[in-house]
Amino acid sequence: MKLFNASQRTLKILAMTIWLIGVAILIRKSGALFTEAYALNPSFWVFLAIALGLFIGGIKTKYLFNKSCKKNIARINALKTPKLWQFYRPKFLLFLIIVMIFGATMSQMAHGNFVFLLIVAIFDLSIATALLSSSIICWRNKTFSA
Repeated sequence: MKLFNASQRTLKILAMTIWLIGVAILIRKSGALFTEAYALNPSFWVFLAIALGLFIGGIKTKYLFNKSCKKNIARINALKTPKLWQFYRPKFLLFLIIVMIFGATMSQMAHGNFVFLLIVAIFDLSIATALLSSSIICWRNKTFSA
């Protein structure tokens, strides 16, 4: 059906929009977790955990997320007749849903537990950092050019 046809540019914009929405959600979520942890124990451990989340995010960017972003752009570029829902592979979307459920569950379980709050917050911040850093690939390579 032509109704669901889309340009490669549209798919890349949809993919990047989801990517950046993930950044915003995870920064907000990790910020709330770090804030709760600091309220429980206002110590340097919270600041060390933030630094660790950023550091791990940098590693994830280099070894995982940059490659994932490049592969998705190449996959979209190779589509002959792109459809609106093809901005990510179905397996990736399923993985994304599972990770979101897992993350939400872990956040709920962490409330009131200083160490668990820091662990979940580090995990969330590292993913947010990797998502944001890897999005630079799209901007550098003029991914959104017509």
